[in-house]
Amino acid sequence: MWLYLAAIVGLYYLLRWYRERQVVSHLRDKYVFITGCDSGFGNLLARQLDLRGLRVLAACLTEKGAERLTNQTSDRLETVILDVTNTESIAVATQWVKEHVGDRGLWGLVNNAGISVPTAPNEWLTKQDFMKILNVNLLGVIEVTLSLLPLVRKARGRVVNVASVLGRVSLYGGGYCISKYGVEAFSDSLRREISHFGVKVAIIEPGYFKTGVTDTEMICRSFQERWDRASPEVKEVYGEKFLASSMKIIGLMKKQCTQNLSLVTDCMEHALTACHPRTRYSAGWDAKFIYLPMSYMPTFLVDTIISWSTPRPAKVL
Repeated sequence: MWLYLAAIVGLYYLLRWYRERQVVSHLRDKYVFITGCDSGFGNLLARQLDLRGLRVLAACLTEKGAERLTNQTSDRLETVILDVTNTESIAVATQWVKEHVGDRGLWGLVNNAGISVPTAPNEWLTKQDFMKILNVNLLGVIEVTLSLLPLVRKARGRVVNVASVLGRVSLYGGGYCISKYGVEAFSDSLRREISHFGVKVAIIEPGYFKTGVTDTEMICRSFQERWDRASPEVKEVYGEKFLASSMKIIGLMKKQCTQNLSLVTDCMEHALTACHPRTRYSAGWDAKFIYLPMSYMPTFLVDTIISWSTPRPAKVL
């Protein structure tokens, strides 16, 4: 009985391995547009796909980031300045992409641009704090996708959206987790709608990696700023000890972050180049063995685990 079961499982994984190894043809003729290429995942993916021979259209927020990337890549790669929170900037970038891809259409769209601050307990934040992150991480993803979708549909290509393990398990307050849950929902609905046109949508769910998004100094500074402007009542309820403990936990995050960014960009590359890409990619051991299993646990159990591992306010019941 067990031998048959093991054989069936082994056969399943062998067939999946074979199926996922099949690569799309004529990659050198295909255009891929990537947002957030100044640094981190976007920068590495742009260089990785350029080495693979694809025609990379890299969107950077700053001229400095674009210049640095250009100096590291071949003449095939081209850059454009893009602020995903600005409708006019998106329109200009869309027209630029149209001029480059022509009748071929856009094979790949990678929505990678993102920010992580301000992050703090929800009660410390304002609506503007939430909107700052949502405008980049969620509304920016939606507007860029809607602008370029006709070109992707023409090529029967791919949309790759970068979410997070925090789009499966909400560990702290602020707009980041909300935005990543939103990216998951948008990607799911989009995938079902445009599958009729031969377009595939993949979601990347990285764990903790060492990028600008996980810069502990930046996160600590933002956390302190939200505490400084909090009301006297909030400060009394939470207490200075809560602030100090939270800062200590944020500081420890640096040691927990994986430095090998290619674990994420390899998932992105597979989603763009495989004949049969996955719907979701969990990148990093923490994503696979901690946060993904947690997302399937009963809510009360996840609440208990998070409660044990986070600081408690001064005036708890």
